[in-house]
Amino acid sequence: MKLLILAAAAACFSGGASAQMFTGDTKLSCEAILCLSSGVRPGECQPSLSRYFGIHRRKLRDTFRARLDFLNLCPVAQQTPEMRSLVAAMSQGAGRCDAPYLNATLSYGGGMDGGPVYIGNTMPGYCQALYGHAYSGYQSTSTLPVYVGMPERGGYWVEAWDYERALAEYNARIAAEDAANSGNGWWWR
Repeated sequence: MKLLILAAAAACFSGGASAQMFTGDTKLSCEAILCLSSGVRPGECQPSLSRYFGIHRRKLRDTFRARLDFLNLCPVAQQTPEMRSLVAAMSQGAGRCDAPYLNATLSYGGGMDGGPVYIGNTMPGYCQALYGHAYSGYQSTSTLPVYVGMPERGGYWVEAWDYERALAEYNARIAAEDAANSGNGWWWR
């Protein structure tokens, strides 16, 4: 990760005489920035993430604003334009970009006639902003959700660690569907 995030870590966790020790919500906000910057979440992240995800307001946009305000308590959050954009991306995307959430929110179809439901294979912009940010560590940890298959053939999002199993399962299902439909006439071939 980039230098500023490491500076935040040093400021939050260092016990040296030159480092400023933060306490309370300021400490938790700095820790939350560190923990939300990567898909790897050690046990030390639990208190700060509980505090962050415990922020709820009546309207979703107010929840995002309150979470952004919380993250901005960390002095590093406003130090550079890059850190400001990272913190803004976190406030919009954190907790909304994992596979279960994407599967639930990117579904379409169905309709009144009960037709098929599809799951879109394009990540929302807020996820792209978080995962693709130069100061986040998601790309280097290979923890991004991955799309398996094609939307029109029942594709869906899975966590990176489960991709191989899900792909094998998806391919077996598609092969079985194709074999079952191959006897339905010349137009299927």
